[in-house]
Amino acid sequence: MTKRSHGDGAIDQRGENVFRLRYRVARKRYTKTFHGTLGEARKELRKLVRSGDTGEHVAPDKITVGAWVDQWIAAGAPGRKKSKVSQRTLERYEQLLNTHVMPAIGNRPLQQLQAHEIDRFYAGMAEAKKIAPQTQHHVHVVLSACLGTATRKGLMLTNPMARVEQIPSLKSVPIEPELDADDETDDIGEGLGEVDLAALISGYRSSSIYPVVVLAAATGARRNEILALRWTDLDTEKKMLRIERAWEPTKKFGLRLKPPKTARGLRTVDLDDATVALLLLQREMQQRLCAGIPDGATVDLSLIRLPQGALVFPNPPGRGGDLSFTVPRIPHSVSQAFARRAARLGFGNIRFHDLRGIHSTALLDAGIPVHTVAQRIGDDPATLLRSYTKRKRSTNADQKLSDTIAGLAAGFLGT
Repeated sequence: MTKRSHGDGAIDQRGENVFRLRYRVARKRYTKTFHGTLGEARKELRKLVRSGDTGEHVAPDKITVGAWVDQWIAAGAPGRKKSKVSQRTLERYEQLLNTHVMPAIGNRPLQQLQAHEIDRFYAGMAEAKKIAPQTQHHVHVVLSACLGTATRKGLMLTNPMARVEQIPSLKSVPIEPELDADDETDDIGEGLGEVDLAALISGYRSSSIYPVVVLAAATGARRNEILALRWTDLDTEKKMLRIERAWEPTKKFGLRLKPPKTARGLRTVDLDDATVALLLLQREMQQRLCAGIPDGATVDLSLIRLPQGALVFPNPPGRGGDLSFTVPRIPHSVSQAFARRAARLGFGNIRFHDLRGIHSTALLDAGIPVHTVAQRIGDDPATLLRSYTKRKRSTNADQKLSDTIAGLAAGFLGT
């Protein structure tokens, strides 16, 4: 036992590199088990005593990491930002923590959690080849937020994350989406040339998702934004489309509407004539179905009102069923249908969400300012640029860059 003056506390050795720290705060006795060297134990004891003097002392608590994770999720995963995370994101956090963190360190007392234990946990994930680097990084981000909240709430004196050495990184790792909802990832995939893109889109003409695919390629909107569009969002005279909401698939509440991901997502998008014409054909088809008018019959469709809140892309009825104009398509089913046909067309590596990236890439390659493109697709310009630099540059873009540099050099060289 290391004897110290009453105000300095005391240290009892309980085993190899295991010490019991005894100290007082406001005349109340406290003990804490510490793992480390004697020098580190003395340093920790001085910190505990000093925390009592400064009013920052955190009383020892027996709550485990797992119990705190449950509390954090139940509270909505609060963080430094005042805005709440979406239900879908909350469920993703819970999945990551329950799958990876709980089995490894869930039983550890929260206040006894050490940085070296987190390092060992991360090393174990890295050795498990089944866990993708992106998943490892996501686990780190969520665990950091969880422990950060515990520290801010006074459940921990210090956050062990501050001393973690082996942080899972996405550096030099290709980013692939892990979530079912395509609107949760904003990476920009490799661009397609005009000929390939035309062949891809044409391959969906006989599919029920053809107009959905066209609108995604023509606007760069997210899948869940497109499927949440109502006819009242379309202004055919101004050729503009308002994007004000998106579907959010959740386990707890099912499919529900929410505002766009960020304030940037609330936007108005200009449409070209061909896309407007396609949407008008879609609305005409729904008007005929609503009024029971057969194809080819000449009537004034402007007199036919669709139900309030009618969706631009409602869920197709089952065999022998009636069309409900307000029941949405299942977002994941749209992505699956897109992927199956893309594979048959020879575009097996293209996802529905890549249409958003293809649209953005085409505009940037054409010289449209990044802030204009970002505003159109509802994204942050910095995020858009980072994603843009990861894709393969098109030949046309490289040639345009070469021509521009040559012209610039000719100007100041006088050639």
